[in-house]
Parts: sequence; C-alpha cells; structure tokens
Amino acid sequence: MVEETMFDAERDLIREGFNKYTRRAFHALPKLDKPRILDVGCGSGVPTMELARLSDGEIVGLDVDRHAIAVLRRKVEEAGLADRVTIVERSMLDMDFPDESFDIIWSEGSIFVVGFEKGLKAWGRLFKPNGFLAVHDEMGNIDEKLAQISDCGYELVEYFMLDEDVWWNEYYAPLERWISEIGTEYKDDSGALAVLEKDQREIDMFKSNPGRFKSVFFVMRKKESDSEGCINRTIT
Repeated sequence: MVEETMFDAERDLIREGFNKYTRRAFHALPKLDKPRILDVGCGSGVPTMELARLSDGEIVGLDVDRHAIAVLRRKVEEAGLADRVTIVERSMLDMDFPDESFDIIWSEGSIFVVGFEKGLKAWGRLFKPNGFLAVHDEMGNIDEKLAQISDCGYELVEYFMLDEDVWWNEYYAPLERWISEIGTEYKDDSGALAVLEKDQREIDMFKSNPGRFKSVFFVMRKKESDSEGCINRTIT
C-alpha cells in the first residue's frame, strides 16, 4: 500500500514553488524583531516553515487536519525548530487565543472557510497594536475585498495577483508531470491510483476553467484606532 507520507512530501516539494510569493508578501512588512505569527489553516506547513526561516520569530500553526499537522510536526522536529514553532490542532472557527496575541496573522488559502469579511472582523482582536495580516485568497471580487479591508479597520500595504499562468506553470503542470511519472510505479496499487486520480481531477478542473484559479495576496495593517468591526457596504 502506498505510503501517504511520501505523496505528501512530493506535493509539498511542488507547493514550495509558491514560497517566492510568501517571501514577497513577508518582505512587504516592516522589519519586526522576532514577531509572534499565527499561521491560520497551516496544513502540512509549507508556508509555516518558510515563515520560521524568514522571521526568526515564534510561529503558531493552527489546523484541524490531524494528518497534515502530523506531517508538519515531523518537519519541525527534523529542522530543530520545536522551540519556535508550536502546532495547535484546532479549527479556525474555534480560536480562543487571548486578545493582542500576535504581531502577524498569516492565511494562505484558508480564509474562505470563514469568509473574507468575517475573517477580517473575527481576527481583529488577536492583533497586537498595529499588527499585520497577510491573506492569500481566491480572486473573487477584488474591489469588494479592498473595500472590506478598509471598512474592517485595516490599511492596505500591498496586494498582488497570481494569474492562471502562474498556477499552471508553477503548480498544476509540475503536479501533472509528477502524476505521470509516479503512476507507472504504482500501476498495480489501487489505493495509490485513487489518490493520483483525485489530484488529476483537480488538474482537469483547472484546464476546463483556468480563470477560476486566479488568486490574490493581500498584505494589510490593523489600524490601532479601529474597534468597531466592519461597516456594512454594498458594492455596485
């Protein structure tokens, strides 16, 4: 039977191609001395590990996926980062950290679980004064999201888009090549083939509608004076 951890490692190697965008977003922040960072929906921790390397700070990775965080725990132990990276098995819908716990909140591909506007509002209490939030989210309606950033008491620092070419060239094409290569090795393993077929279905979805996979990285600062949450606004 296929070893899931091997498949996880291969996917993570492909996913690490996106670390350049994690670095770009992080370098949009001012220099912070050993910041405390919450990585919401950390999964197997590709951005988490990169943030640990970039920041020299304390990282708290939060996710509800037990298998994914077990993978991250192994990475942390192997890298000798147990003193700086803490892993919390908990849903982002049930975060009970004290107010003003973090200098930075990071969310790559996870804020959709609660919704963009709701996430901005709910997470606001967790920032230390003038804390920062970085969100990598689906493209959606950028004008609406930019308005929500302002209405929810944040100041936009930078945003940049990852178009369909980026997603194809840096993720889905390498993933498809890997599936083609590994499929021959596991041609008699039904369990392995089922995993690979699931990945291929996602690639096929991309091919059928690549524009849907565009995404955007927002970097923002929480305004210290804001305490009222989001303003209701309709974008026309």
